[in-house]
Amino acid sequence: MDNKLKNELAVRAYKIRRLALNTIETAGSGHIGGSFSIAEILSVLYFCEMRINLKNPEDPNRDRLVLSKGHCSPVMYTVLAMRGFFPVEHLGTFRKIDSDLSGHVERHVPGVDMSAGSLGQGLSVALGMAMYGRSKHQDYYTYCIMGDGEIEEGQVWEAAMCAGFYKEDHLIGFVDNNKLQLDGALTDVMSPYPIDEKFKAFGWNVIMIDGNDVEQIYDAVESAKALKGKPTMIVAETVKGKGVSVFENQVRFHGSYPTADEFKTAYSELDTRIAELEEK
Repeated sequence: MDNKLKNELAVRAYKIRRLALNTIETAGSGHIGGSFSIAEILSVLYFCEMRINLKNPEDPNRDRLVLSKGHCSPVMYTVLAMRGFFPVEHLGTFRKIDSDLSGHVERHVPGVDMSAGSLGQGLSVALGMAMYGRSKHQDYYTYCIMGDGEIEEGQVWEAAMCAGFYKEDHLIGFVDNNKLQLDGALTDVMSPYPIDEKFKAFGWNVIMIDGNDVEQIYDAVESAKALKGKPTMIVAETVKGKGVSVFENQVRFHGSYPTADEFKTAYSELDTRIAELEEK
């Protein structure tokens, strides 16, 4: 990855955070922590890696993305709007009673490939999409982003076993390993560690990265695409609430609404960081 692209994707991630925060502020609610931790992953996928068709979001040859941690809809909808699937102004309707932009991602929104609510189901659906593509001799990739708390769900491991057994190499997963879930620290609630060894045991190629580093994300995806005969799980170590000091590593911002002063701090820090990156 050249420095120009690296910087563009990093800037994009912070602009995604800022617009997602504005979306949450307008709505009066929304999940900040897990949205902010995956901004770089979505920046790389949607603005560099994924094959999409803005004129035909249902293009059968498109790459798919399953946001299994569907409560992080603020960042997903923000990315889709910034990418051009629908007008940015439509984000102002987020979580309104008559809006299609609900608190969890839903299939009727252009660019959304799976409706998500209850956790633990996304990897099964993503596997189904990938296996269907192979059966039709199509070459698209299916991506799945899961939370680290989510992988406490048993269905995740059924899908992992199946994907490894059938050597589904057009399936690329991410575990957003931000170490916090709704009720506290991952290690206090029900630790899934070692995440890497568990997926390896089911026949997956596993890549460990800093999930807030766009270059490492890019390299991991490229490596996954080059590998044949195995699905790949990218275990991305991230910071919950990444990019804002008052949000980072704070379990209450899994879903809590910031105070006026916290919003002020957040916008100031995000604007400063964007300016710093744009000067490079």
